[in-house]
Amino acid sequence: MDLRYLREHPGQLPVFIKHQRIRETPVPGGSICTAQRLTLDNGGSLFAKSLADPPPGFFAAEAAGLRWLRAAGAVPVPEIIAELPDLLALEWIEHGEATPEGAEELGRGLAGLHRAGADAFGAPWAGYIGTSPLPNEPSTRPWGQWFAEYRLQPFLAASTEALSGNDIAGVERVISEISAYGGDEPPSRIHGDLWPGNVLWDHRGTGWLVDPAAHGGHRETDLALLGLWGGVAHHDRLLAAYREAWPLADGWLERVPLHRLYLMLVHTALFGAAYGDSVRALLRAL
Repeated sequence: MDLRYLREHPGQLPVFIKHQRIRETPVPGGSICTAQRLTLDNGGSLFAKSLADPPPGFFAAEAAGLRWLRAAGAVPVPEIIAELPDLLALEWIEHGEATPEGAEELGRGLAGLHRAGADAFGAPWAGYIGTSPLPNEPSTRPWGQWFAEYRLQPFLAASTEALSGNDIAGVERVISEISAYGGDEPPSRIHGDLWPGNVLWDHRGTGWLVDPAAHGGHRETDLALLGLWGGVAHHDRLLAAYREAWPLADGWLERVPLHRLYLMLVHTALFGAAYGDSVRALLRAL
């Protein structure tokens, strides 16, 4: 049993695992799914993530996003080997360290990915971010209106028990005044959950995109999220290369907290009040 056979018969993967035809080695780092390295008979490897009793369409949404990002041909994205209801197997990427040159290459690649565009904001498939449903109904409304309705409002509604009344009022004010922030652009093809942990650096120092919540969105969202929690490796070099390839619109720095507010509300909805301070800091910045 080798990679070619598995590509042709992906549904057989659980059988091979059950009968110990594939060696399983835990991979650390996942907060939601169980991650493993699968070693095949011929010594080749796969990366597999699984979840017991996943929400309907959970791995199908990730697979659709990976294929869509990969189709742009702009940024390295792992190949899907097997897509099953409770498991997703991808090509194995040999881990390494980021390099300044790799960060610049990723910046230029992200510009190319975003330029590939989307037919509308949202996506043709039902989305997830973490285990939370991600509203993806396609929309041709201006970006600010779409972002308020499909990104901020749903996750504010899911976070009300974890936020104070003042926090909720602050987010509601941002939503009501969304047009004041400007930045309307046609939809870009974006990763959608591009915090630094979702960039995987290989042994050559090349950055790969993993774990997407892909959709047609604003390119500034991906760039804003890359700066969270200390920032992606060589962040300044990456951003400079991106801006050289595709300059950003006036006011993009002032909109960074707006894009990050979306992900902090997602985290508050998923993990509770521990992210309340982050929400409040972003509201003060806005």
